[in-house]
Amino acid sequence: TKHVIKNILWTTAKNFTVERGREQIEELISTWDIHESWLHHSEFLEEEELKDSKRYHYRACWGIPTRRKPIPQATASVYFVIVISKFKPDTAPVEVFYRLESSRLIRRPEQCQFREKWLKDIIENKIACTERL
Repeated sequence: TKHVIKNILWTTAKNFTVERGREQIEELISTWDIHESWLHHSEFLEEEELKDSKRYHYRACWGIPTRRKPIPQATASVYFVIVISKFKPDTAPVEVFYRLESSRLIRRPEQCQFREKWLKDIIENKIACTERL
């Protein structure tokens, strides 16, 4: 069976706002197959002006709070970039990329299904690292 990659319809460059970008990132995250014990918050970080595009940077910070530890021992961040090309018509959809805090690999939502294991690995590595210290 072929695994279906879930994606959303991204807004056009013309209709883009910083808040609309954050809402759409939340909409994308809602399609990810992640256990309900994971909580996150997302935030806009910065706007970057380049020669060929404008880039809008966001972060979603993930953790698993529990009754015993309402503040998680460690968190995992996913960084998003929404790109608006200066060469494409403003009716074209924005482009979206994301990467994990521990990785340089840049992923596109339409090409790669997000895996909960990536968040677990980041947190497990952070906890192991602090325990060694």
